[in-house]
Amino acid sequence: MTPLFGTGDRPIGVAVLGLGNVGTEVVRILRDHADDLKARVGAPVVLRGVAVRRTGIDRGIPEELLTTDAEALVARKDVDIVVEVVGGIEPARTHILAALNAGKSVVTANKALLAEYTGELAEAAERNRADLYFEAAVAGAIPIVRPLVQSLAGDQVNRVMGIVNGTTNFILSAMDETGADYGETLAEAGRLGYAEADPTADVEGYDAAAKAAILASLAFHTRVTAADVHREGISKITSEDLAAARDLDCTVKLLALCERVKDGGKERVSARVYPALIPRKHPLASVSGAFNAVFVEAQNAGRLMFYGQGAGGAPTASAVMGDLVMAARNKFYGGRAPGESTYAKLPIAPMGETATRYLVNLRVADKKGVLATVASEFAERGVSISAVRQTDVADGAHLIVVTHRAPDQALADTVAALAELDVVTEVSSVLRLEGTEE
Repeated sequence: MTPLFGTGDRPIGVAVLGLGNVGTEVVRILRDHADDLKARVGAPVVLRGVAVRRTGIDRGIPEELLTTDAEALVARKDVDIVVEVVGGIEPARTHILAALNAGKSVVTANKALLAEYTGELAEAAERNRADLYFEAAVAGAIPIVRPLVQSLAGDQVNRVMGIVNGTTNFILSAMDETGADYGETLAEAGRLGYAEADPTADVEGYDAAAKAAILASLAFHTRVTAADVHREGISKITSEDLAAARDLDCTVKLLALCERVKDGGKERVSARVYPALIPRKHPLASVSGAFNAVFVEAQNAGRLMFYGQGAGGAPTASAVMGDLVMAARNKFYGGRAPGESTYAKLPIAPMGETATRYLVNLRVADKKGVLATVASEFAERGVSISAVRQTDVADGAHLIVVTHRAPDQALADTVAALAELDVVTEVSSVLRLEGTEE
């Protein structure tokens, strides 16, 4: 193939915005593997500069490569590719748009930005015939964006279900294995460096919801934003919930679920994040610690699972570098990355109309007729009961009710009615049950 960029001696210039864990690893790989990168791309890949908040700090990088002026670095004529690993919405959005509008390729790991502004960024890339790559935005080192965009481009994806947040998976795995409560396990995650000082984005599901929006957009050729994703976190999960899951031969995971749902012949997209029970025989149940996995169901390819390290400097940098090599090859040979595909324009299904199975954990009075009273509330709202387990506890009984599939709103109405019954002391928890054949 004849290079369109020029001869193999013409360097491809790279600017890196951000020098945290990921940025540091990207810079290291660019410098330590320059010869390999040149062989893979066809031309030298040269680091032109790194934008940081402060200079004058020994970072193991020549001082002349560091700058606090990201805007000027992006605008340099010898920069062909901008790698954004700063995170957050601004100033990342401004810098990426400036790069794309100048015809420069962009590689980003910024899930929060993409979950809100993919459309704007994709349109800027298309308008200026620039590349926008973001493999690292969803699950660290795990290749999932490219398979959805390219490998499965000729198939129909029906469902994507994944564990896409390492912090919450570490916490829930530890609770399951040790029987410890949420607060204790969160503190341990912080001590080990798995949880941030402010873990809200992780434990309340914001991080996973941003990733779910990206996955749903790619899988169903429909623009989905974080606001379209129903979100619940894990902060209310108790050791009792994990014990109930074990009794059912299940475990609890924070799942990102994106699926194509049909109602009366009309297709819609459902995107949601919440803690859910999954059977231990399901492949996702064995994903423990801070690892991530994404389970894809396609019409012709069947079931596929992608597993690996979903975070961390080196793993995420691996995904960034994969994108960077693709962008550099495109610059050298004149290719283009696949653009945004939103031709389907499927509507978003309201959460209340989304159906799944449930586990309802109740404290009730231990007297005759209680079970029949409870069951009638489910039946009245069209929620079919699959199984009931009762154990005696002090001052009453403990009921675990497992349902068949039912709309979320019907279950919510049932739980509200149960809470008003004199015979119900407490509705302790409600968990969804995913990954079953029913």
